[in-house]
Amino acid sequence: MKTFPMFLAMAGRRVVIAGGGEQAAQKARLMLKTEAKLVFLAETLEDELAALVASGRAEHHAGGVSVDAFAGAALAFIATGCPGRDAALAGLARAAGVVVNVVDQPGLCDAYTPSIVDRDPLVVAIGTEGAAPVLARQVKTRMEEMLEPRLGDFVAMAGRMREAVARRVPRAGRRAFWRWAFSEAPRRLHASGAEREAASALKQAIAAGGAPDVQGEGLISLVGAGPGARDLLTLRAVQRLQEADVIFYDRLVDPEVLELARRDAERVFVGKEVGACAWPQERIDAVIVAAARKGRRVVRLKSGDPGIFGRATEELAAARAQGVTVEIVPGVTAASAAGAAMGRSLTERGETDRVVFATGTCREGDAAPDWGAICAPGTTLALYMGVRKAGEIEHSLLCAGVPGGSEVEIVCSVSTAQERHVACRLDRLASTVAGQGVKNPAIIFVRHPKPRVEALDAAQPARRLAVAG
Repeated sequence: MKTFPMFLAMAGRRVVIAGGGEQAAQKARLMLKTEAKLVFLAETLEDELAALVASGRAEHHAGGVSVDAFAGAALAFIATGCPGRDAALAGLARAAGVVVNVVDQPGLCDAYTPSIVDRDPLVVAIGTEGAAPVLARQVKTRMEEMLEPRLGDFVAMAGRMREAVARRVPRAGRRAFWRWAFSEAPRRLHASGAEREAASALKQAIAAGGAPDVQGEGLISLVGAGPGARDLLTLRAVQRLQEADVIFYDRLVDPEVLELARRDAERVFVGKEVGACAWPQERIDAVIVAAARKGRRVVRLKSGDPGIFGRATEELAAARAQGVTVEIVPGVTAASAAGAAMGRSLTERGETDRVVFATGTCREGDAAPDWGAICAPGTTLALYMGVRKAGEIEHSLLCAGVPGGSEVEIVCSVSTAQERHVACRLDRLASTVAGQGVKNPAIIFVRHPKPRVEALDAAQPARRLAVAG
């Protein structure tokens, strides 16, 4: 390790930024996150920096620059954009005994600016000693996914309670208290927006002299894995995977999504298939509830969004019947992902003003949906699990008066390496599915636009009247 990572106390200390353009502004934005006093050394300043000076947040020195301009500074950024001038100014700053960072010139730097994940007061800094800043940004992105956006507020709240914990919680129980606070209900409540409930849980535990016994207080999270690509998961979905003790997943979940989970998390394949199921739904309900009742954090990982044809109702009911806490973590549903993959909006002004999600496959013994009745003019009909019923869907829609020439688009395995697009007319849907070998998972879009209303020229009525006369 050629550099040593360290967090510097910046409150009230001077930071000199040599330069008045965009490079200097980038460093200024970074330092504005601290309580440092900013000093700009430049003949002129761009508008953003001039506004900081006008507001009193920074000082501006427009005259000649000497060693004295840097004296006493905690840090100096050299950002004029001119390599020769940057080198000369770096020499002056170093002569004043100041730690120097020169933009885009690693060889002149005493310190490197890290990529920062800011959850103040929690701050994560990622550095590569200037060798691979792009990689540092990639790592930053992964960290941003792992840490909920409002985590800093929770850390600050916990910090305000440290003295109370020291007074009321015996030393032997403090580690367990903080482990509970940051791993269990308080953090989870705060992340979901329930700040008061999180604070109340912490205060109750402090008053009781320690963390509650969480054995038996498991959690079931019905997590939307999205349509396939793991970078379409929500931040909360990634967090639940990182926290999970056991994950129940099916065949539609991309294996790369599971790579986001803890390495030591148990993974259980439940083998659900369209039209067949190695694990009946009742068995899945039973095992996820049983795992949660042991105090484990359970993730039921579902493709797409759990609330859209994801059998979430049965699992919610099973958990609540046993008094187990259960939550839904929404995901990107296949229709939204497919629209994005086609580069097309699901609604279009003047054409389709509503989107209807419908299924092509119901429970065995149930009547088929009346697809024709829900595909009125002005509708984009998004059909999930409809490939096997393509003939019935085509017949239902045509019988309901949907024009045979209506546009149909099919997206298979959206957002995966196997993604495939097929387009046809409605009256050729069944033959296209058969002829093109379309397979699930796929989503079928049928667009039934509004009838076009031809605008009348303002002069037309007058002309008609003249002819009639």
